[in-house]
Amino acid sequence: MATFLTDLFTSIFTPGPTQSLLLATNVSFAALQTVFLVLLILTYSVHFIVLSGLCAGLWWSINWFAAELEIARKAEKERETKESEQVRRQRHGSSPDDSDTETEGSRDAEPTVAPAPAPTPNTMLLPDADKGELHKRRSLASSAGDISTDSEWDKISEAVNGGTMPIFAFLPSHADRNSEE
Repeated sequence: MATFLTDLFTSIFTPGPTQSLLLATNVSFAALQTVFLVLLILTYSVHFIVLSGLCAGLWWSINWFAAELEIARKAEKERETKESEQVRRQRHGSSPDDSDTETEGSRDAEPTVAPAPAPTPNTMLLPDADKGELHKRRSLASSAGDISTDSEWDKISEAVNGGTMPIFAFLPSHADRNSEE
């Protein structure tokens, strides 16, 4: 019993359904169905039949989902096994008909090509194809069609600081609030 509770507690932190978690779930749903049956017998209320049906549907769907996850997990393991076997065969240059004897080289193996280096700031300045000259890229601030510029913010701050527009001009004044009451 102590090992079951320990397994149940650790299964909370384990991804996917575990056997101890599924067992605890099934026991809990069976106990709930038993309680619904006892209450139905004692009260003759149709509500417990409906609750029992809902409980049964949820119980079935949880078990179905756990079974589907297990099927997907097995398929994933099988796919990974096949891929690792193919990679191993390609790495050693063997085919399914070859023996397990390893050789130092393979005639069928293709040479590996190193990936291209990532661009650095020095390679960002590229020569013009026609003239062989370097041109610096334009910054976004230098374009003529900017929607918002710093000069607009300067105008706003000058208007606020220069006294032509109070900072809280958009808020109703205290006098306006008193007149409404």
